[in-house]
Amino acid sequence: MSDNKNLSEIQINDQKIIANTELNLLEALIPVVALMSMLAYNIFFVESQEILGAYTNQFILLIAASIAFIVGLMNNVTVKTMSNEILENLKKVLTPIIILTLVGALSGTWLFSGIIPAMVYYGLQVLSPEIFLPASVVISIVISLATGSSWTTTATVGIALIGIGTALGIPTGMVAGAVISGAYFGDKMSPLSDTTNLAPAMAGTDLFTHIRYMTITTVPTIAITLIIFVILSLNLDTSGQADISYLLVGIDKVFNITPLLFVVPVVVVGLIVFKTNPIIALLVGVILAAVFAFIFQSDLLSSLGNSNSATISRAVLTETSIKTDLDLLNELFTAKGMMGMLWTILLIISAMIFGGIMDGIGALAKITCSLLKMAKSIFGLFSSTVLSCMGLNIIASDQYLAIVIPGKMYEKAFSDRDLAPENLSRTLEDSGTATSVLVPWNTCGAYQSTTLGVGVGEYFAFAIFNWLSPIMTLIFAGFNIKIRQLVKK
Repeated sequence: MSDNKNLSEIQINDQKIIANTELNLLEALIPVVALMSMLAYNIFFVESQEILGAYTNQFILLIAASIAFIVGLMNNVTVKTMSNEILENLKKVLTPIIILTLVGALSGTWLFSGIIPAMVYYGLQVLSPEIFLPASVVISIVISLATGSSWTTTATVGIALIGIGTALGIPTGMVAGAVISGAYFGDKMSPLSDTTNLAPAMAGTDLFTHIRYMTITTVPTIAITLIIFVILSLNLDTSGQADISYLLVGIDKVFNITPLLFVVPVVVVGLIVFKTNPIIALLVGVILAAVFAFIFQSDLLSSLGNSNSATISRAVLTETSIKTDLDLLNELFTAKGMMGMLWTILLIISAMIFGGIMDGIGALAKITCSLLKMAKSIFGLFSSTVLSCMGLNIIASDQYLAIVIPGKMYEKAFSDRDLAPENLSRTLEDSGTATSVLVPWNTCGAYQSTTLGVGVGEYFAFAIFNWLSPIMTLIFAGFNIKIRQLVKK
């Protein structure tokens, strides 16, 4: 029980909700308004994040947490109460943080072992001019699943596909939409993706439960997307040849490509299917990839000059890149290792501190109660979550914040309605991750339009997977399809 007589703890499925009778709704909203105001100021008035650098969002979350701390003190909440809630929050994300570090290690070892290059190599050969658009979706899916990054996919294979599509006389907006649709499907479904790890961490579920549950809405969405692109392809006149031989030759020069490399991802997927602990599954993937690097890429490792074990260790821990004759492949064959996950880990920690104090002072309970009054039904709650994620993509211009803030704010609202946390994590991805690329001033929209050389307005209608994802999640919620309830203990 809390140290403060005005605070009460309501036990709901082993999770505390702290209610503060002294705190009113306006006071509870002060830290939220401050957070949104600082984000807006940073977006519209601060150029190139010149004040706080790359970690601006983390600093803003901590400043908002400090404001919440002051609000708590003014409402007779003890420092111990707020500190305890922060510690409880940090305990909940310990496993996701470990998984994130392993994901970084996995990306490095899968690169050096040739697994990711093999996926690129065989994925590119799926191309056929007659079915170019759906093939572009499939290729982008394969690369994004392998790398866990929609940005890497569009910056590498995406650029190549835009060039090939232009040579075939296909509108660039269509090609960009196909690439982005496939890239974001892979980004959502890959355990290597930072947003795929971030969403379950915010909602309170585990990575592989989140991925399995996400297939319920994501697979129908990508299926509809592919059908539409097949129809579009059948009604297009194409000419020329899709020449990808230079990419295949470039990969062959550096890596020993063999189908045997797929043994590693098959083993990892098998462990996931059989519900192995995700930490163990990813650790096995890292170790096997390191072994396969020694077996299949010995020439590559020797060419780098250092000892093989030192090269693999560097791939696990820090950023590493493999040079080829093509700039396009150089950008793809770069991995950041465990250190590459530092930004996301610090964002999670900052969000947990903000959320912990907001919980400790009773603000989350106050806001949640107000949200529940507005959301009279299950569909209303899902709709409110979707609109919040999309709104933050527009206002905050950052897909991470569009996952972090609604995730923490709605976690207890879903629990209060006896909804399993994977409902929330899936909704965060369907509406937060997917729609970020549809906003021109969002970091994702700005990056993709600049990288592909195609304006958001040109590809918006053809980024079918992205705008259809939030619609699909609302359809499932509206008809109560596969809405998982909490298991009563």
